Amino acid sequence: MPLALTATALVLLVLLWQLALPSLRRALARHRSASRPAGEVGYDPGRELRAEQRARRLLRSCVNREEWEMYSDLGFLRVWGTDVVPAADGALSAYLIYPHLPIVAYLPQTGALLGEYCIAFPDHTRPYGSPRLPDSDDVLAKWLALVADERGLIAGANMHLPGRQVATDKLREDLSRLARWESERAGALAQAFVA
Repeated sequence: MPLALTATALVLLVLLWQLALPSLRRALARHRSASRPAGEVGYDPGRELRAEQRARRLLRSCVNREEWEMYSDLGFLRVWGTDVVPAADGALSAYLIYPHLPIVAYLPQTGALLGEYCIAFPDHTRPYGSPRLPDSDDVLAKWLALVADERGLIAGANMHLPGRQVATDKLREDLSRLARWESERAGALAQAFVA
């Protein structure tokens, strides 16, 4: 008899749980909604994609045609430095700008890697999106900062030796890709000029 009463009690508890579950879910949803700050919107999976599309349009409107094509084709920008590097016989440096990676300084004449400059531009427009800017916005922010105040940006950045965050193999491959891209582009321009 006690086994039958225990089984009946368990069945009754499960039935009551099934009846109460929808009400508990609605109450929990109301609580979450009420505790959310005013104006906060739930996660929209397309928001970051739309943000990146807007960021790409903005980047395209700010950089010159060659830089835009470089970013579109290669996924990074090269910016020429304005200061000579004393240890490199007065050669000018250049920088590679990647999304969400350090700015990499190098010598275009030799391909020697000089250093990584770590800077960040977090996205403070909570609650939307992620804690970081869209890729193209990050590249644009670094490009603007580098073009506007190269010395200030480099002086304020955390400097590391090459290869700390961006693998040196990747950097050498990207420098090679950049050289091929420039060579092909120069060949196409020469053909267009002759024709």
